[in-house]
Amino acid sequence: MWALSLAVLLPASHSVFAQDKYPTKVIRVLTATPGSNHDWGARVVAQELTPRIGQRVIVENRGSISTEIIARDTPPDGYTILFYGAYTWLQPLLAKVNWDPVEDLAPISLAISSPNVLVVHPSLPVKSTRDLIALAKARPGALNYSAGGGGSTPHIAAELFNYMAKTKIVRVNYKGSGPSMLGLFVGEVQMMFAALGPIMPHVKSGKVKALAITTPKRSPLAPDLPPVSDALPGYASEAAIGFFAPKKTPAPIIKILNNGIQQALKGLDSQLVFNAGVEIVGNSPEDFARFIKADMAKMGEVIRSGSFSN
Repeated sequence: MWALSLAVLLPASHSVFAQDKYPTKVIRVLTATPGSNHDWGARVVAQELTPRIGQRVIVENRGSISTEIIARDTPPDGYTILFYGAYTWLQPLLAKVNWDPVEDLAPISLAISSPNVLVVHPSLPVKSTRDLIALAKARPGALNYSAGGGGSTPHIAAELFNYMAKTKIVRVNYKGSGPSMLGLFVGEVQMMFAALGPIMPHVKSGKVKALAITTPKRSPLAPDLPPVSDALPGYASEAAIGFFAPKKTPAPIIKILNNGIQQALKGLDSQLVFNAGVEIVGNSPEDFARFIKADMAKMGEVIRSGSFSN
C-alpha cells in the first residue's frame, strides 16, 4: 500500500510502477568487489533508481558468486537482481558452472560500458601497440599480463589480443581488479588491459605507461590514446555491464525495472560519468539479450580456437 501511495505522490516522470503493487520493499543489487566499475555503476544507478522506483535500492558486493546466487538461489520476484558484465555470459564457455546465462537469467538492461586501456610497466621497452606485438612475437611466452579472474573483461580483452595478434602473452590471475593492477605496478607482470577510469590516474602519475584504448576508434574519454585497432585491424573490446533478474521473473516486473533503470541512467551526472571513464548505454531487455548472444558467438570462436588461456 505504501508503494501505491508513494507512486501517487511522486511526479509522473519519477513513478515507474503506477498501479502495480511491485515494489513494496527494499531491492538488493548484487555485484562485484568494491573498487571496480561494477561497484561504482551499481551504486550510482541505485542512488538514482531509489526515488524513481519508490523503494530503497541497496548494493551488496558478493563478487563472482553473485551470478550463481541470482541464477540458482534467488526467487524470481524482482527484489534481488544482478549487476554484472561479461563474466556472467562468458564464464560458462570457459569453465563448468552451474548456471546458464540464457536459461537461468533474464536480461533487464545493459547499463554502462567502459573501454579498457592497454597499459604496460614503465620498464618494458615499447612505445606503441606495434612495438608490444613485435616484442611478444620475438619472446613467445616470456611476457605476462594480469587479470582479475577467468572471464573478466581484462582477461577477455587480453586473450582476444593474443588471438588476433598471434602472440603468446601469459595470464597471471589475481583476485580482483585492484590486486591485478598492483601486480603490474610492482612489476610482477609486464602488461594488462585495465578499465579506463581506475587506471588513468596511475597513467598520469607514471606508475604505468598507456599504449592504446580498446574502442574501435579514439574515444572522447581518452582522446590522446590511439585505438588498438590501429595496429590490429578489427580489434575491439569493452566492458559492458548490465542488470539481470532470475529467469522466471514476471514480464511486468522486468518492465518496471527496465523503465526505472532507463530513467536512473538519464539522471546520472554527466561529469561524474565522464570522470569515471564510462559511457551510458541503456536498452531494452530484448536488445540486451541480442547483445549477449552476439558476444557469446564472437568470443566462443576465440575460445574454441585452442589458443585461449583459461
